[in-house]
Amino acid sequence: MLLRVGPEQLLAVYDEQVRGSFADRLPPGWSGEQDGPLARCLTGRAGFAMLTGPTAGLSVSQLGELVDRTVAYFAGHERWFEWKTYDHDPPALRPLLLERNATPEPHEALLLGEAAALAAEPALPVGLTLRTTTSPSDLERIGVLQSEVWGEDWSWLAEDLLGRVHADPPTVVLLVEEGDLVVSAAWLTPFGGTGVAGLWGGSTLAAYRGRGIYRALVARRAQLAVELGYRILQVDASDDSRPILERLGLAVVGGTTPYILGREQTSS
Repeated sequence: MLLRVGPEQLLAVYDEQVRGSFADRLPPGWSGEQDGPLARCLTGRAGFAMLTGPTAGLSVSQLGELVDRTVAYFAGHERWFEWKTYDHDPPALRPLLLERNATPEPHEALLLGEAAALAAEPALPVGLTLRTTTSPSDLERIGVLQSEVWGEDWSWLAEDLLGRVHADPPTVVLLVEEGDLVVSAAWLTPFGGTGVAGLWGGSTLAAYRGRGIYRALVARRAQLAVELGYRILQVDASDDSRPILERLGLAVVGGTTPYILGREQTSS
């Protein structure tokens, strides 16, 4: 049983079902290879690396060699890349990445919990509407929203989401609008072959924050997860969303920090 279990058991579910299956369910447009316990991928715009298997048999020296092979791999493809680390990765990993000039991004909490506990009818402020979409024009509007929220170019997101909504199983994208204005967007990404689905997105325009929109998007995505047969939800949460998710019933089981390598060398 996956339900009614504690954080340690939920983390074990995540490692086995989500991390362990990653190489077998790459997003559309990604290509990858496995190097022992590590998955390396070329994405539509950069690269991605993550430990997906046991590392107990690796010495620090062998782990360093794995890092060097990965750096060389992406340099050979002229790509910068993200190495997604976890708090329970080998302690030597992050120092090895820093020695190779990696830049850490903000730490996020890893939360998991029961979808059924969060599933509810979404309650939105008056004047706002919520709907699902697969429309390319809507996905472009989400890219515009993300660009405004984060202050950088997220136009690539439209193509990424378009591939995901037509994948098997498909990602379900939700929009919150006021008239013709997209004020928030989020998506549910089921991890095929597992009992877990990810809650991604959730960015909201500054003027609309603090009004329950994020909570409504969580409730609706949890409903969808239950309907689709996914019993566990997973979120990488910022400091803003973590308290909301904890109040709703998700448990912090660990944390994750992306490390960026090679962006300066490959950026024009």
